[in-house]
Amino acid sequence: MPEEWNQKDERQYEEIRKDQMQRGTDEERAEEIAARTVNQRRRKEGRTENETTSGTGNPNTRLEDRTKEELDQRAQELDIEGRSKMDKDELISAIRQRQ
Repeated sequence: MPEEWNQKDERQYEEIRKDQMQRGTDEERAEEIAARTVNQRRRKEGRTENETTSGTGNPNTRLEDRTKEELDQRAQELDIEGRSKMDKDELISAIRQRQ
């Protein structure tokens, strides 16, 4: 459990992780989804330094519904060249081809 998480955060994490695994999500992905969800709630409650994340967005959200910044972050993870000059639609297309 990360230092800044309280017991409620940890319980929520475990519930989400188990639910995701029951839905057939592999363990590593389930842990990522659970941690992101808990951290998102913590941000909304003002319990973190940052109001936003520089992440790739909720993995359950359609690419079209993510911000350009989130798409750019995902493209960086996938090592897509030329991403800084791409618009949102081009990023979506490049990400889909790489995944």
